[in-house]
Amino acid sequence: MKRYVLMRVLKALLTIWAVYTLVFFLTRVTGDPVEWLTIAGASDSAKETLRQNLGLDLPLVQQYFKSLFGLFTGDTGTSYYYARSVSDLFAERIGPTLSLGAIVMALTILIGVPLGMLAAVRHNTLLDRGLMSLAIVGNTMPNFILGILLIFIFSLKLRALPSGGMGTPLHYILPVIAMAVGPTASVARLTRSSLLDVIGQDHLDCARAKGMREWNVVLKHGMRNALIPVITILGGQLSAMIGGSVVVETVFAWPGIGTLIVTSAQQRDFPVVVFGVLVIAASVTFVNLLVDLSYGLLDPRIRDSH
Repeated sequence: MKRYVLMRVLKALLTIWAVYTLVFFLTRVTGDPVEWLTIAGASDSAKETLRQNLGLDLPLVQQYFKSLFGLFTGDTGTSYYYARSVSDLFAERIGPTLSLGAIVMALTILIGVPLGMLAAVRHNTLLDRGLMSLAIVGNTMPNFILGILLIFIFSLKLRALPSGGMGTPLHYILPVIAMAVGPTASVARLTRSSLLDVIGQDHLDCARAKGMREWNVVLKHGMRNALIPVITILGGQLSAMIGGSVVVETVFAWPGIGTLIVTSAQQRDFPVVVFGVLVIAASVTFVNLLVDLSYGLLDPRIRDSH
């Protein structure tokens, strides 16, 4: 088990480093941020002074290692646009992003898993077909398109809910729906298919023969065997949710990390963009690491094979 954990941790760290390196060099080919930060007609000497103050006069490789070393020492750099510590900017924005994500993940589990169980127990009925049809639609609908539709219907037409920002509980409703529909649909479909794979196994038939009710059979015996695929999709959906939050936050003007990254990308604010992508990559990698470790705990065969 120790070797299994060590290999997964090393793989996660290597992935984060690779993403950081790739994003660092890609941002440097998008243009000179000094041109965006100076007023029109600024002299070359003024631009060069600003370039020196930002450390952009250094060779690219030296900038990379300076930035990488800063991360290890807790120095995330200074924003070109906001002239503030990058870590301070993210500390201000992390709360709205986490609160939105926590609500979405909770709804995904609390709605998706029971709907999948209900569809499996009522297999081949009108209820099953109806639920799975809705799940297919929800699973294929991009969250930004759904977000725009929600704003059009509930904000512009009905004027029932705010279209953006964050101030009251009502502001959560539309972005939560836009983010939760896809993951909930995916979890419901996989829960159903996983349960159908195990619902006819011999040990479940024995439980039924003893007089146990169908829902008890599903809850006590079926879900345990169907748990690994469900955990897989939950981990994958959480990873997608972290990345997708950038789009949803932008659509709903949500004051989170996603909006900060998009705004900074438009302003060529390299330190914020690189750190933002690093945070997202680290979050996704950490979730995938937890999923991998969960495999090893739930199924010793996976652990022993490594």
